[in-house]
Amino acid sequence: MRFGKVPPQDALGAILVHSVKSDGLAFKKGRVLGGDDIAALERAGIERVTAACLDDGDVGEDIAASRVAQVAAGPGLTVSAAFTGRVNLFASTAGVCVVDVDRLNRLNLIDESVTLATLPAFAPVEAGQMIATIKIIPFAAPEAVVAEAEAIAAEGGPLVRVAGFQPLRTLLIQTRLPGMKESVLDKTVGVTRDRLTAIGSTLVDEIRVDHTEEAVADAVAKAAVGDIDLLLIAGASAITDRRDVLPAGIERAGGAVEHFGMPVDPGNLLLLAHRGPLPILGLPGCARSPKLNGFDWVLQRLAAGVPVTRRDIMMMGAGGLLTEIPTRPLPRAAATATEAQSPRAPRIAALILAAGQSRRMGALNKMIAEVDGKPMVAHALEAVTASHAGPVVVVTGHDPDAVRAALAGHEITFVHNPNYADGLSTSLRAGLAALPDDIDGVLVCLGDMPRVGADTLNRLIAAYSPLEGRAICVPTVNGKRGNPVLWDRRFIAEMRDLAGDVGAKHLIGAHSDQVCEVAMEGDGTLLDIDTPEALKALNG
Repeated sequence: MRFGKVPPQDALGAILVHSVKSDGLAFKKGRVLGGDDIAALERAGIERVTAACLDDGDVGEDIAASRVAQVAAGPGLTVSAAFTGRVNLFASTAGVCVVDVDRLNRLNLIDESVTLATLPAFAPVEAGQMIATIKIIPFAAPEAVVAEAEAIAAEGGPLVRVAGFQPLRTLLIQTRLPGMKESVLDKTVGVTRDRLTAIGSTLVDEIRVDHTEEAVADAVAKAAVGDIDLLLIAGASAITDRRDVLPAGIERAGGAVEHFGMPVDPGNLLLLAHRGPLPILGLPGCARSPKLNGFDWVLQRLAAGVPVTRRDIMMMGAGGLLTEIPTRPLPRAAATATEAQSPRAPRIAALILAAGQSRRMGALNKMIAEVDGKPMVAHALEAVTASHAGPVVVVTGHDPDAVRAALAGHEITFVHNPNYADGLSTSLRAGLAALPDDIDGVLVCLGDMPRVGADTLNRLIAAYSPLEGRAICVPTVNGKRGNPVLWDRRFIAEMRDLAGDVGAKHLIGAHSDQVCEVAMEGDGTLLDIDTPEALKALNG
């Protein structure tokens, strides 16, 4: 890859490295310079631009990131579209993040141009949470490097995946000593139930027995023949040795102790055992508290179907110091959900405008006109439902029953605009009013653009990043802007103030510093069908 300052006439097809602003000209970094761009730079008197030009054997940043991501990502993940050399992996289900750390390190040691970052191995995750990101550092990576990264990512199964939580029917046995308060045991039940509920499991029963080897053995033997998936035992006194009451009782009942103790604090005194196929955990005293401890680490893995061996427990020391220490910026109890979790996938709603009167189409309602064997508006809906956008709102107006019939069978919200004859803005306002409050942004789609596919929508979503100044994402073809447009929620109030037969196009100019142009292949984002001639040409 060649990199440096060149005259505009030598930059055709090159990637703009630094943004250029001059007398109404505003090109953002990353733009692939076309012929019109070169002419505009020359008219503006720009003598040199910093540009990167790919050579044979180079793989563009987006293609390289996508190639590595597709091979590295395993089950339980959603792969974003690539943008600026980055692909993010999001959890599609709640569970734990499973990472082959050795292979991850080998991949990152190939070359500085290709990087893959993940959450810590076995970190608990929620659906929609970001768990990994692939980033190509320069504008391109050598083909040999990308191919080697793919090969490592493909070795022996997925490099990163989410093991989803499976419901565990759980029994809790608590032992008691004379003078022990029942309120302590009651609190333990509540804390344990909350822990299990958080990972999709259930506390089916709790029993209390004396703190003796015989009583524990009898309770374990009875539990082992019951309909449960996990047995937890909380002792009235902490386990101090493999020969103490709880482990001795488990062995007396025919069970086996696999490991006692763990390099995690709080949680040092956890016991790992089993009786036949039934896993048994002897709880450390800290498990009576809702604060994170070593018991959580083991419980989360078991609930995700990830085996836990004595070696696994003995390997938990790195990061196992969970006690509040001066270097921790916030106590766990004070940390917010945002501070405690990695970023999540943005929630981008889709708004399909399908209310127009189709005046230029004559008697035909273009929304239900057939394109490739199905109603035109159905193409718009299929693209949205196949993308990462949701929920979906469809605005009807002219001939609403026909539009509804064309889109029957999908989980969408219909909003009727009785004022559709007053212009596009009325439909836009009606649709925006129906959006939920918890969205991050909205894709405003037109029902008469049947060549806009899910890949286009996903590229716009991947580009969206308000923190990086990409709050309005606009598709472009050879520098010409098209539709749909993705808007951050902050602009919804302004959009709802529009009037007449206009859309929100002028707001793009008013907020140019927040606009991100996303280059697209093909002319689908420019092609709307307004006339019988255009429809005939589209259908061949």
